[in-house]
Formats: sequence, structure tokens, C-alpha cells
Amino acid sequence: MSVLKIPMFPLSIFPLPGEMVPLHIFEPRYRQLLEDAENKDIAFGIFYNHVTNIEKIGSLVKLESVIKRYRTGESDIIVKCMDLLSLKKLYRTHYDKLYPGGDVALWNVNLAEPMEDLLREHFNEYMRMLYFKHPEKSNSVFDVANELNLGFEERLKFVQLPDDRKAAFLIGHLKYQMHLLQRVEKAKDVYHLN
Repeated sequence: MSVLKIPMFPLSIFPLPGEMVPLHIFEPRYRQLLEDAENKDIAFGIFYNHVTNIEKIGSLVKLESVIKRYRTGESDIIVKCMDLLSLKKLYRTHYDKLYPGGDVALWNVNLAEPMEDLLREHFNEYMRMLYFKHPEKSNSVFDVANELNLGFEERLKFVQLPDDRKAAFLIGHLKYQMHLLQRVEKAKDVYHLN
């Protein structure tokens, strides 16, 4: 596993591969990072800065779009998670920049690897219950995890599971969500509005 030196943005969020995330950029150092991301088309790491992240896992993201620029120099942006990373060392600055940097090892997540058939069946059923047509492009276990909108600790737990246990983890979450949706439907039959 080769180690790369990349810009870092420590935050209390943990995007998963394929996920789009809105960010509000206001600190001068991260405004400089945004400028470099725009002008040099660079990716950067979001280190999940939380006490539960003992393994120092983070996300590799790229700027997708700038939604709004404020007169104050602040910006609202969208980034897309491209991969996961393991942080080896965090630096206060990245070379001569204001923003932090880090030595990281990329996980090389393969979003084209298809999910297991049993997981796909449960996912399709879940999407039908939500009255959503299941997009054909949804292929990876990460597509399912992103749709479930797992909490950050659950995401951390999920990515650390061996590949052969990820589907079972997601099926458990899908079954729970479908159970909740069924309870909501039943409750609609019990209560009548005046």
C-alpha cells in the first residue's frame, strides 16, 4: 500500500464512496484549499475527526461544484467521495499552504463491483416501499449504504467489516427500515382525521 501526501480537511463527517456532500467553506485556510481544488483539480481528504475513529479512516473527495459564493469570501460547495483512506500522519500545513496535509493510503474502493443478489432483492423491496424506482446505476454496497443514510459510527463499523460481511450488515439495516415503514403504514389505518 503506497503512501500519498494530500491536502486534508479534518471534519466530524464521514462520507462514503459515491456520496455527494455539501460543505460551507469559511476559514481562510480552507478557502485556499477550495481555490486549489478549483484551479488545480486536486482531490483532498476529509479525515473523520471523532474519538471513535481509532483506525484513522477518512474519505478522499473531489470538488463537484461551487453552489454559492458570498461577498465575505465564504462558499457553499458540493464534494463527491471517490475513495476511502487510512491516515498515517496529519500535518499542520500541506507544504507551503495554510491548510493541513496528511500521509494517506488509499483503499481503492471499486464502486463497479456488483452487490450480492440477496442484498439487491432487499434493496429493491426497500426502494419500492419508499415509492422510488430503483435506479439501475445502483450497483455497489456503497450505493445501498448511502441510501440508508447510516450514522457516522455505523458507517465506520460498516467499512471496517470484511467484504463478505458487508451485505449481511446492510440487509439487517434494510429489514429494520422496512419494518419501520410497515409500522407507519399500519398506523395510517388506525388513525382517522376529522
